[in-house]
Amino acid sequence: MTKIIHTEKAPAAIGPYVQAVEAGNMLYTSGQIPVDPATGTVSDDIATQARQSLENIKAIVEEAGLAVRDIIKTTIFVKDLNDFATVNEVYQAFFSANKHPSFPARSCVEVARLPKDVKIEIEAIAFRK
Repeated sequence: MTKIIHTEKAPAAIGPYVQAVEAGNMLYTSGQIPVDPATGTVSDDIATQARQSLENIKAIVEEAGLAVRDIIKTTIFVKDLNDFATVNEVYQAFFSANKHPSFPARSCVEVARLPKDVKIEIEAIAFRK
C-alpha cells in the first residue's frame, strides 16, 4: 500500500509527480530544488540553495511523521562539482543539527542542467522503524 505525502511547507511539484510516496516502511522523496515555499524565490548562493533543498526535504519527511534522523540515503545533483566542499559543509551541519545518528548513504553527481536553472537538487529515502 502506498500513500502520497504533500506539505505546503515545501514547494509544490512543478510537473506530473508528487513530493513523496510512502511505501510500507519506506519514504521516497522527489528531488527538492531550493525554492523557498513561502516566497517562491531561489537564492543565487550555493550554500543557501543546499540548505533550502535540505529544509524542503525535512518538511516532507516530517509531514510523513518521520524525522531527519530516519533518512538513510540521499542523492545530490549539482551543476558544478567545484561546489562540492561547500555543499558538504552545509550537508554536515544540517544532519548534525538534526541529530542524525551518523550520516546517510549518499551519491553526488554533476549534471548539465536542473529545473529552474538552480545549482542543486536533493532527493532522499527515509525508513520508518
